[in-house]
Amino acid sequence: MSTFFQFVVEGLTIGSFYALVALGYTMVYGIIRLINFAHGDLFMVGAFVGWTSLATLASAHLPLAFALAAAFAASTVVTGGLGVAIARVAYQPLLRAPRLSILITALGISLVLENAVLLTYGAGFRTYPHLLTQAGLNLHEVQITFAQIGIIVASFALMLGLYFFVHHTFLGTAMRALAIDQDAARLMGIDVERLIQLTFFIGSVLAAVAGVMEGLFYTQINFFMGFVLGLRAFTAAVLGGIGNIPGAMAGGFLIGLLEAFGAGYVSSQWTDVFVFGVLIAVLVIKPTGLFGERVVERM
Repeated sequence: MSTFFQFVVEGLTIGSFYALVALGYTMVYGIIRLINFAHGDLFMVGAFVGWTSLATLASAHLPLAFALAAAFAASTVVTGGLGVAIARVAYQPLLRAPRLSILITALGISLVLENAVLLTYGAGFRTYPHLLTQAGLNLHEVQITFAQIGIIVASFALMLGLYFFVHHTFLGTAMRALAIDQDAARLMGIDVERLIQLTFFIGSVLAAVAGVMEGLFYTQINFFMGFVLGLRAFTAAVLGGIGNIPGAMAGGFLIGLLEAFGAGYVSSQWTDVFVFGVLIAVLVIKPTGLFGERVVERM
């Protein structure tokens, strides 16, 4: 049983990263019905900005807490601003265009981000400084580090904060109105364009936080890391019910557990088979996901 619970800990840790990125997918889809396939690459950009910040501050011998705070702040600001810029330049002019046009644009933005980081940092791996120790708790032969506890708790806290923001604030109410009907929201005086940009900003910030946390935990990052993780996070969003915030969080943890159990009991080479097999099964059996609601298409 100790092995089983050890896989649970590993799955929840991996699932925390998927869940935070899945929240960005689900927010954007909930507002403008767009699958933003560039979102995984924003996660990658956030990881590189965090690494750059830590590498720059390394020679200053600053306190660890200050260096980490600076890395998270720089990553969220840069990645959030990049998300807003992408929304303004690439997506908003195409909101009235056919869905295929905006989907192709999302794939193009993904390639632009990947190749921009490739040209800037190179194709090799970059290594985060080893700031997180292996100190933690040993519960009946199940090892859980304080870093893993912090990652899981932080993911839950961010999801709860986002849920509260969407359901209990004026801007959140405006977002939900926009998700129902853009034209009606505009007639009610809601600044639709700024609200869409705010949605992209929040989603990008969550992806940046996940990117820095993954970099700190696994230490190695590269320009292609956002592609596969983005696909798995998209699978998590679909599994939970895309457009549903708690569903995206639950889907992320479920995909993380599936990956951990698959790698532990079968083989890590079969991980993608399990994950994307779940995606196909959900799309065939229950396209609205575990917690999703059927959306009426408006022509």
